[in-house]
Amino acid sequence: MTENARHQPNNPRITVLPVEPGDPPYRFLEIDGEIVGTARAMTDVLVVAASAGIRIDDLDDPDQVRWMGGDKLTWRLHGT
Repeated sequence: MTENARHQPNNPRITVLPVEPGDPPYRFLEIDGEIVGTARAMTDVLVVAASAGIRIDDLDDPDQVRWMGGDKLTWRLHGT
């Protein structure tokens, strides 16, 4: 069984975790449940995914990316 064979609809390989405080704020990225890096913008998500050999066609597709604590436009802590 390959890594891609484990992927199921509604269980995307990429998870973007909630915004963390920082200057600038950032979000941790998981691939297959393991933290692999951070992102400060949605383009960083695409770059990290591509470096892992994962193609993302639509950042809004929940079968491709799971966004926690906001969506692709959420890059600041709530209320800041």
